[in-house]
Amino acid sequence: MTHTTSRQITEHIETLYGRPRAELEAHADSTTHPNMLSALLAANSAIEFAETDIGFQLQRLRKLVDPEREVGRHDAGHIFDCARRIGEAVAVRDTQARHVSAVLQSLHRTPALETTPAAPVPPPAPAAVPASRTR
Repeated sequence: MTHTTSRQITEHIETLYGRPRAELEAHADSTTHPNMLSALLAANSAIEFAETDIGFQLQRLRKLVDPEREVGRHDAGHIFDCARRIGEAVAVRDTQARHVSAVLQSLHRTPALETTPAAPVPPPAPAAVPASRTR
């Protein structure tokens, strides 16, 4: 089974941060404090896990309901369990993907800062003081 949702999110993260996922994960692992990058990567990992689980449970379900196989009373519980797990994994994948996509759409790459120093700003001119009147 292809993991299209997680692959699309991975590509978006790589584009946003301008680096391959492996480098981004190494960087996120080297930081001691959670940040946006580590949160995005963790959410994407949860999506990947859900996609893997969907594939596994679908394969298991197909074996259980194979037309060449007789389904007994004992198998009914396993079939129900597979269907329930597929539903849970789809819900996790879709919820995580919706939230991560919303965050990614709100983030944009900023242009690189110029390396030339800016010209010094002149100090502000002194405020004009009104002349005092004498009597």
